[in-house]
Amino acid sequence: MTELPSARRLLKSVFGFDDFRPGQAEIVEAVLSGDPVLAVMPTGSGKSLCYQLPALLGEGLTLVISPLIALMRDQVGQMRELGLAAASLNSQTGEDEARDIWTQIRSGELRLLFLSPERLAMDGLVEALSRANVRRVAVDEAHCICAWGHDFRPEYRMIREGVEKLGQPQVIAFTATADQAMRAEITERLFDTTPQIFVHSFDRPNISLSFAAKDQPRKQLQNFLASRRGQSGIVYCASRAGTEKLAEFFATQGFETVAYHAGLDQTRRNANQDRFLREDGVVAFATVAFGMGVNKPDVRFVAHADMPSSIEAYYQEIGRAGRDGLPADAYALYGLDDMALRRRQIDEKPLPDERRRFEHQRFNALAALCEAASCRRQTLLAYFNEEAPPCGRCDVCLGQVALRDGTVEAQKALSAVYRTGQRFGSGYLCDLLTGAENEALRRNGHDALKTFGVGADVSKQQWASTFRQLFAAGALCSASAEHGGFALTEKGEAILLGRETMTLRADPPREKAAKTFSRSAQRGQAAEHSADSTEAKIFEALRKLRRDLAKEQGLAAYMIFADRTLLEMAERHPARLEDLRAIHGVGERKIALYGEVFLDAIAQAGV
Repeated sequence: MTELPSARRLLKSVFGFDDFRPGQAEIVEAVLSGDPVLAVMPTGSGKSLCYQLPALLGEGLTLVISPLIALMRDQVGQMRELGLAAASLNSQTGEDEARDIWTQIRSGELRLLFLSPERLAMDGLVEALSRANVRRVAVDEAHCICAWGHDFRPEYRMIREGVEKLGQPQVIAFTATADQAMRAEITERLFDTTPQIFVHSFDRPNISLSFAAKDQPRKQLQNFLASRRGQSGIVYCASRAGTEKLAEFFATQGFETVAYHAGLDQTRRNANQDRFLREDGVVAFATVAFGMGVNKPDVRFVAHADMPSSIEAYYQEIGRAGRDGLPADAYALYGLDDMALRRRQIDEKPLPDERRRFEHQRFNALAALCEAASCRRQTLLAYFNEEAPPCGRCDVCLGQVALRDGTVEAQKALSAVYRTGQRFGSGYLCDLLTGAENEALRRNGHDALKTFGVGADVSKQQWASTFRQLFAAGALCSASAEHGGFALTEKGEAILLGRETMTLRADPPREKAAKTFSRSAQRGQAAEHSADSTEAKIFEALRKLRRDLAKEQGLAAYMIFADRTLLEMAERHPARLEDLRAIHGVGERKIALYGEVFLDAIAQAGV
């Protein structure tokens, strides 16, 4: 008989949720049946609940294999705050704490034990756990097992051996990004029998997508962040130095900032991550090292100061925003230099031909997303073989991206590349097309070419955009890994000779681009209400109370209550403990711990 009705009761009494999110119930039911399970669910859709909830039903211990200590620590903290027996064994676990954990394991009290794959492989650990009634092994971020994936971790391939030594307990695996090939590899390397596979929509409709070509990128970031003061967000940077420079700069602009990258010493790295996770309104400037360890539900935006490395990486990284289901924004900057660097890196890596073609296909898909002429969300989901109607919320759908037939302009640009010997870069070619006074042009005799000055009616900024779009479309390639410059591809020749047409995007003027995001900057916060409204006052009072309680107890603020819960409290004005039971995310333990003090705050703020 299914245990799903019991799971539903715990869902409400422990977690405070009235019902499962879409797709959760069928996965929980499969887990409870004892079958092996592979679930592909978007970040923020509630993957962790699919192993947390079954761990509370019946006997036995659930091992959770997780890639990062910070992520383990965060989940253990959340579980303990709900009154659940959870722990983590890692390099930061002290001797006294480890002894207490093993006492709980031997007594059968502990329900969830978080480990890294490296820890699972340590001598003696599996042997000790084999006597601990391990009921199931849950593998989080299972895509890390895939060699061609963007987060490959060789240690993940040791998990199956550990599972075998434990006596083949049930294996369940979860990931947010896994195409058909990756699902097949996960199945082969992790399971001894074919698992039930659940693939849910990759769509995150609460995240609004926008891209912009780099044009004074620091200023562009300033414009984006200006109306987001007080919100939690992440800005991904391509380099370690970039994270620190931007963090320092925006700190001088009045933002609460931290930097995070693998080059920081462990103490500072942990302190910066803890501050971001625990406090409201902190902006983290980080490399991709700041990724899977981020389990903060109220991140209101993710920005990329540089072009992401792939669509899979982009999807994972923007997935850190809006995990609470409230509106969030994703904003990415990209440039011609970014694109050239990515292609050069692919060409210079010692890769088999098949892998190189695969990597170029991945890059082409990312470039197409950056320069998309139709709905961003449609383009992103199409990469994951998912169809969707226009979202109505991305920059393209909102009419912030103008499109035009740019075939003639493209032919002029391509002719300039061809007539100058296919070896010069964007700046030189823009000067040629606009007829600029340039000593190098005169020295090379290029001021005598038919293309000299043929585009004088178009700005250099627009010609630079044209070259970038031609490069992104595969009409141009790098002429030389050493010296750069452009060369025509087959597609470029076809456009030049009139066999293909070219649609171009019109980059917005700088003054207009500066205002692009002001309209939606405060969505998802109390500013949805009037600044003078009772709801806004209550929400801010509850945020302050939450912040004070979290600081007092050494917890992340959202572990007390999530923003969504505070917003519902501000809207509904509960006056009794019974009223709190109808609020999302308020279970019995939270009522016992915080019910009275939050009701008092609501009553006082509402006066």
